[in-house]
Amino acid sequence: MALPRRALSADFEPAADLESPPPGGHSRPSRAFSVGDDLAGDAGGEPLNAIPDDGLPLNAAPENGLPLNPAPENGLPLNAAPENGLPLPENTPAPPEEAKPTPRRRIPLIPRYRADSRTTLEKLREWQPADQLNSWLVTIAITLVAFATRLVNLNFPNKLIFDETYYAKDAWTLSHLGYEGSWPEKIDGVEANAAVAAGSVDAFTTDPAFVVHPPLGKWIIAIGEQLFGMTSFGWRIMPCVFGALLIMLTIRLGRRLSRSTLIGAIAGIFLTFDGLTFVMSRVALLDIFQSVFLLAAVASCVADRDYYRAKIADKIEAARRPDLRGHFGPMVWLRPWRLLAGVMFGLAIAIKWTSLYPLAAMGILSVVWDVRARYLAGASKQAFWALLKDGIPAFARMVVVAVPVYLATWMSWFASSAGWGRNWGTENPGDPLTQTFGPDLAAWLNYHKEIYGFHTGDFMMLEADHPYEAHPLGWLIMWRPTAMDAQNGIEPGTEGCPLGQGECLRVITGLGTPVFWWLAAFAILACAILWLGDRDWRFGLPFLATMSMYLPWFLYAGRPTFHFYSITFVPYLAIGLALFLGAVLGPPGWPARRSRGIAVAVILTLVAANFVWIYPLLSDETLPRTLWQLRLWFGPLWI
Repeated sequence: MALPRRALSADFEPAADLESPPPGGHSRPSRAFSVGDDLAGDAGGEPLNAIPDDGLPLNAAPENGLPLNPAPENGLPLNAAPENGLPLPENTPAPPEEAKPTPRRRIPLIPRYRADSRTTLEKLREWQPADQLNSWLVTIAITLVAFATRLVNLNFPNKLIFDETYYAKDAWTLSHLGYEGSWPEKIDGVEANAAVAAGSVDAFTTDPAFVVHPPLGKWIIAIGEQLFGMTSFGWRIMPCVFGALLIMLTIRLGRRLSRSTLIGAIAGIFLTFDGLTFVMSRVALLDIFQSVFLLAAVASCVADRDYYRAKIADKIEAARRPDLRGHFGPMVWLRPWRLLAGVMFGLAIAIKWTSLYPLAAMGILSVVWDVRARYLAGASKQAFWALLKDGIPAFARMVVVAVPVYLATWMSWFASSAGWGRNWGTENPGDPLTQTFGPDLAAWLNYHKEIYGFHTGDFMMLEADHPYEAHPLGWLIMWRPTAMDAQNGIEPGTEGCPLGQGECLRVITGLGTPVFWWLAAFAILACAILWLGDRDWRFGLPFLATMSMYLPWFLYAGRPTFHFYSITFVPYLAIGLALFLGAVLGPPGWPARRSRGIAVAVILTLVAANFVWIYPLLSDETLPRTLWQLRLWFGPLWI
């Protein structure tokens, strides 16, 4: 399908960071596109390249025949340096930029280069949608719908499924002991998990359990258990809340990237009807919490990009200059969004250590954005000093800040006297760790060494296997989803099994919605092409975020890995697909927008219908075996 010309429009900013003119030079032509937004409200006036109502080009002379920018009486141009050769003083009014002819408005089938007539300040202060209230109403509505669909029968099945046997029980002992305690294999002769589900929740011991993930995720699960008891609803309610938060943050990040509430809403709808996101919002595993904190961190980095550029524009305007004139310019010391990103990354690492990879990727990318902002502002070659002048503070705000945040999540372990390895330091006073860091920190560091050894040791990398392990190479096409619960042999006429259709079964499978996933796999590759070929940073963000959370798993492909680990990058698949559909949709008023809008609506309908079709596989719904087999599109691989 041919893409519309990416016209500069009032409801979608161009990729301005690649369009900065060198001081005294001309603007580089740029390709910028508009996805449009029927929900965006007032766009703030005519498109930037619109022809005025009088029909004259923007640089036409007025009726009096005088040029628009007459030279002063001394004959020098307004921005000329005085005779002494020094630059204009700080209080000199900024000279107006030379007006440039505006190209005719037309929409060819293939995007073409066009001149960008905006000023440097306009490029730095990228246009934002004006529909704040409406956008939040849309966001809240979609989030509430998603939360409601996930809340239905949340307590069913009333038992510990899959790895809930670890995390739900660890959360319960953590809230009672301050560390993860051990459980006996049987409680009063009954298998421990069955006994816990039946209400025997106080049989844990004070012996510490060796736990291979930081404690924050279990603390979050413990909140629900303290509010609603050690029940299936209690240990699943917080994943359900965080699953709704994941959709809300996806909508807001999609909107900020696209400058379009419509595109943000489309991304949120995709995630609402994604099967894997649905399942991970209804089981007491750690990954949904990691996904939310990572998404909040990435969104903070993008917000910091907008904030930083606006602050540079403010400083240039305060100096009454058109741009930085080849100088690096003043520093922007206050970076609250970048600081928040550091906090969120610290919390994400406190769920699972794999969050270190997106921290590194987004840290580098955000500093590159700083360099591009300086270059756009007219710093020329001086912009590269941002690698040091902004890069070092960025390291402090994101990496250094993440360390105490991560450390704080272990405070209950430090406060205990019986946590796993808690007394290692006092028991090994001559060890270099103890002599260097003291007994408490040494014990903590040695515990981390043990955890790392478990994840990368010979047992996990060479010996361990699992019937549902899935190589990362097949994740995007869902080659091997994870079955988390199954009950077979349900007789007709019992437990909702209809008569006359044979025996039934119930399953919970961590299966993404196929139509969404397969389209998104194509779209994320298209985002890479549009980012590199069209030099549009907005397409680069979902691609780079996805890769930073996906590719590292290939380093550990020798150990059992599972498809549900991909939940961390599903939001960026949704945003990438929404951005691509926005490019297909075209700007408001484009002749093909109506027909392509129908195509986008059809895709959304197909995703929703596909979700409804696989819903029984996601929700433990009783299903005749014949109907279950119809949904196994990859045959035994989906069992």
